[in-house]
Amino acid sequence: MALVHTGTRSLPTQQAPRLHRPAQPQRAGYLYADQRDTLERSALAAAVSVSPDCTTGDPVELPKPPAGGHLGLYDPQSRLRAGSGPRAGDAPVRRALGGEAVRGHSGGDLVVTVPVSHAEKVIGVVRVSSPASSVRDRVLVAWAVLLGVAALALAVAVVVARRQARPLAVPLEDLSRHCRAVTEGDLNARAARSGIGEIDQVARTHNEMLHSLSELLRHEGDFTANASHQLRTPLTGLQLALEAGLAQDDDAGLRPVLTEALATTHRLYHTVEEVLRLSGAGKVPPSAAGKIAVGQLPRDAEERWHGLFARDGRRLECAARGTPTDVLVPASPVSEVLGILLDNARVHGRGTVRVTVRDLEDALAFDVRDEGAVVGEPARLFDRGHTGGGPGAGIGLALARDLAVSLGGRISLASARPATFTLLIPVDRDEAPESPG
Repeated sequence: MALVHTGTRSLPTQQAPRLHRPAQPQRAGYLYADQRDTLERSALAAAVSVSPDCTTGDPVELPKPPAGGHLGLYDPQSRLRAGSGPRAGDAPVRRALGGEAVRGHSGGDLVVTVPVSHAEKVIGVVRVSSPASSVRDRVLVAWAVLLGVAALALAVAVVVARRQARPLAVPLEDLSRHCRAVTEGDLNARAARSGIGEIDQVARTHNEMLHSLSELLRHEGDFTANASHQLRTPLTGLQLALEAGLAQDDDAGLRPVLTEALATTHRLYHTVEEVLRLSGAGKVPPSAAGKIAVGQLPRDAEERWHGLFARDGRRLECAARGTPTDVLVPASPVSEVLGILLDNARVHGRGTVRVTVRDLEDALAFDVRDEGAVVGEPARLFDRGHTGGGPGAGIGLALARDLAVSLGGRISLASARPATFTLLIPVDRDEAPESPG
């Protein structure tokens, strides 16, 4: 670069020399580039202040070096002429002697070298350097500041989110507690308003549903109470009238009819009792006073149903082979289930009907089999109101299933051909049969 000298200072007649700028490593980033730009400005300012007379021994006045760094002037022999820095010029200095400014690093320092020219001849090199560790410290500080700002922003976001979420969480927790209370049986619980439109809409819908459910349960309870009062009273009166007729009538031909009518009335009374118990008490088992020895059930079933099957030209066989006589079962509900299964076999089945009782140690199995076949979908046989034309039509099998469940047992289709239904009832062998009379 040619310099024009006026007095003791030399001014460049063209732009500053083009600097050789190596690719910036990614880890340096902006701070490293900024520090090199600072060094470059210092080097150019120092190069402008160098007089050509320095080659004849005149003293050289250089500006102050950057904080913590060095600034020195080197002669064409790479010797330190003025300022501070290594006494012998390093690689950036030697490269700058070729007339090209250099940005690089040497010995852990960031270095910028600028050649000083006179009469198209390089008469010296200005070298400016600063420790790279200082920039690294600035990078670490910058990262620490960024991390601190990010942590602060995250903390503020968490606090704001918690404050925003709390008004939403509290009414939802209250609604959850309310639902648990309803699940535990408190039908009078109602969800409170929260002031949040969407949650209040859910609460209102839930309260309306709960009100409708409460009304439905109330109507069912009223029906159970009304049916209990209205059915028991006339049945009791009918039983008393038949008993009085048996006591007074000496007609031998009428007496069997009255006896059968009284027995049927007793069975109807027990049927009503079981239906009302099932409707009002769910799975509450019947009292121990209503139990009967298992061997008596097949005999009672045969006595009751033999005539009906005989009129249809069909046979009924009932047996309890190998079953202990001291095992007790609930009389009314088991009799009701057997009655439903026998009526189902009479209406929908064919041929001989066999009722057998099997001992399964901790349970008893009552099998009702006929010579017909189950038509329709077996999975829907016990659905209430199933009307497929098969043995599951109506509500009989659904009622039998509910009665079995109320006793802790179950009823199932054991075989579709021949049609076989099995009732399983758990038994307690520690109970002794009732004493007659």
